[in-house]
Amino acid sequence: MDLTGMRTIVRRDLHDEDSGSYRWTDNELNRHIDRAVKEFSEHLPYEQKATKATTSGSRELDITTVTNRVMVEAVEYPVDKFPRRYQPFSLWGDVLTLLGDEVPDGSNAYIYYGKLHTLDASGSTVPTRHEDLIAAGAAGFAAVEWAVYAVNRVNVGGTVTPREFLDWGNLKLRFFRGELRRLGRRDRVRVSSLYRPHYPIVSKSTDYGP
Repeated sequence: MDLTGMRTIVRRDLHDEDSGSYRWTDNELNRHIDRAVKEFSEHLPYEQKATKATTSGSRELDITTVTNRVMVEAVEYPVDKFPRRYQPFSLWGDVLTLLGDEVPDGSNAYIYYGKLHTLDASGSTVPTRHEDLIAAGAAGFAAVEWAVYAVNRVNVGGTVTPREFLDWGNLKLRFFRGELRRLGRRDRVRVSSLYRPHYPIVSKSTDYGP
């Protein structure tokens, strides 16, 4: 789906389909759609893999060119081994530091990361099954924004209209964010590890004495 198609769905949810008297301009809806996509990306980023050359003798990798990055999931080094060799790492700004026993020799490393999704005139990276969720978030943002703007203004729809929009918008946003928490990786409990922990695991049941 492209941006035009998403905007059509959002207008349908908002009952704003009369092109002669739109309540929201295209640019306003584009902004709300973009906000929903960014919030979606924070929980379900677009999964990517980048190849970065290491520097011999240095544990640091400059990942400045890994743009629109939301998170780094794993670092594989050395690459193309079986089983795969994933390294513990730390990240500060755009500098990724490998913390394992392997000291880079200048060969490549693989960076597995999540980035912001795109939804524009040429298409979208948002999975089809989640397009309605993006539309719900964008409609919620639009309704709340309009309700706040309409407070204390002359409103041909009656004094109750801003409150109805506010309640409806907040309901949509609660659904949107609830689904993000349910589906997202940010708060997900992991049951597996891509690499051995950097620090040894201390037993909580065995007393080794003084």
